Amino acid sequence: MKDLTIRNLQDSIAKINHKNNSVDKYFYKLAEEVGELAKVIRKDKRLKDSNTIKDTIEEELYDVLYYVVCLANIYDIDLEKCAILKEELNSKKYDRKSIFEN
Repeated sequence: MKDLTIRNLQDSIAKINHKNNSVDKYFYKLAEEVGELAKVIRKDKRLKDSNTIKDTIEEELYDVLYYVVCLANIYDIDLEKCAILKEELNSKKYDRKSIFEN
């Protein structure tokens, strides 16, 4: 696989058949994953400390990202475009250079 982009991730996740999953289900799963992320952060459980990604900060961060992408796909939202637009607002709000400027 070449470099992973947000667009690649959105396209790849969109190919998975998520039948019978509504916005509510995805949102509840996202909230659940954020809670699981909080638990592993509190315990500082890292991938480097174990032989598996299971029950680590890395796993839970990906799970949160996965459900954010699922919700974006349901609403047909381009997350790359959102990131650029939001960073433009943030750079003005916090009077700093955009992270996307060269």
